[in-house]
Amino acid sequence: MAETPNDRRGRRMPTVRPAGPGDASDICALLNAVDVFEIGRPETDIGTVEADLHHPDVDLAKDSWLAFEGGRLVAYALVWADSGPGRVDSDHYVLPGHREAAVRLLELMESRARELAAGAGKAVLRLQLNVKPTLDADLLPGRGYRTVRRYQVMTRDLAPAADLPPAPPKGLALRDCAADEADRRRAHALVEETFAAHFGHVERPYGAWLDHLDARRLDWSLVWIASLPGEGDVGVLLTRDDRTGMGWLSHIGVRADLRGRGIGGFLLRHGFAAYAARGRDTLGLGVDVHNETGALALYEAHGMGLHYAVDTWELPLHPQG
Repeated sequence: MAETPNDRRGRRMPTVRPAGPGDASDICALLNAVDVFEIGRPETDIGTVEADLHHPDVDLAKDSWLAFEGGRLVAYALVWADSGPGRVDSDHYVLPGHREAAVRLLELMESRARELAAGAGKAVLRLQLNVKPTLDADLLPGRGYRTVRRYQVMTRDLAPAADLPPAPPKGLALRDCAADEADRRRAHALVEETFAAHFGHVERPYGAWLDHLDARRLDWSLVWIASLPGEGDVGVLLTRDDRTGMGWLSHIGVRADLRGRGIGGFLLRHGFAAYAARGRDTLGLGVDVHNETGALALYEAHGMGLHYAVDTWELPLHPQG
């Protein structure tokens, strides 16, 4: 049920209602306005918003909220629980200067997260925000959130003349996953194996993994598996070309027993070459700055630079008494 505007402590409260699929364009415009404040340019695609609103683990009537002030959409929030017992993830976006709307959506997110995590012995709500967010800086610490991780979104300019296909390490072969369902399943298995120790990684069976990826929008010819004689499949490069602003490297994974042989650097350079040949002028990826595999140093050594940084915040979900 939608709330009606009222006056609490002398301040006018926003009108709040659930989001629906028909709100995708307005939500996308809001997120792009937030992008401009936080990173200097709009980078949210309508397809990303639509995928969130159609996520199979989201009940929009219970898990989403839009906040309006004077008929204008000023904030949006979403929660979902597809990462196993005890963890609820969330999005929260608000235009600067709309503190009441920001607080009201945080309250609703937290209440719903407690419902979703009911029965878990230890539960948390996770939220990722730009390190310089539009959200007032005091709000999250004041509500008991703490930062637990930092990620960098890194980008690199591409040029067809400079980013040519690299020479592979001796014996290494690449195959894409365009035609063979077995290779798609193998790519999933390699992602699970090579990212198992990464912070925040959630082990998912194949079908749930496809839903999480929104694989309907994935071009499987841009997903590659690397193999070596006598070793079998040793690495995976999962990329996607469904963003307006840049191509995207979602996963670069190399088996732990074969790291340090130049396979990761080759997969990265292969991604540069593939997207330069497709006419992309920018390629991006996200990296955990505390990644123990040395991924950050690898990307920096290959010319990738900081675009913006994101903090992961956690709120312990103690039951309300």
